[in-house]
Amino acid sequence: MAERKKILLRLDPAVHDALARWAGDELRSTNAQIEFLLRRALADAGRLPGDTAGIPRRGRPRKRIRDDGGGQDGDGASGDGPDGTGPDGTA
Repeated sequence: MAERKKILLRLDPAVHDALARWAGDELRSTNAQIEFLLRRALADAGRLPGDTAGIPRRGRPRKRIRDDGGGQDGDGASGDGPDGTGPDGTA
């Protein structure tokens, strides 16, 4: 991934406070909220370049869900036997 650009942004304190509250409501940092809003404005104006990378995902990765209908982490917590049968050996 290319290095992200750093800029100095001067804001009215009331605007910063409103942005910080909005970011908190959406579980984003103030910086991420500003980038989100800038990207949305660029896209709405038809000015977002097509080769723009997505916003990097931050925080804890999402839980993986098993495809076989079992539990989320595959630890057999649902009472399955070691061979996929029920605890009494039946399917």
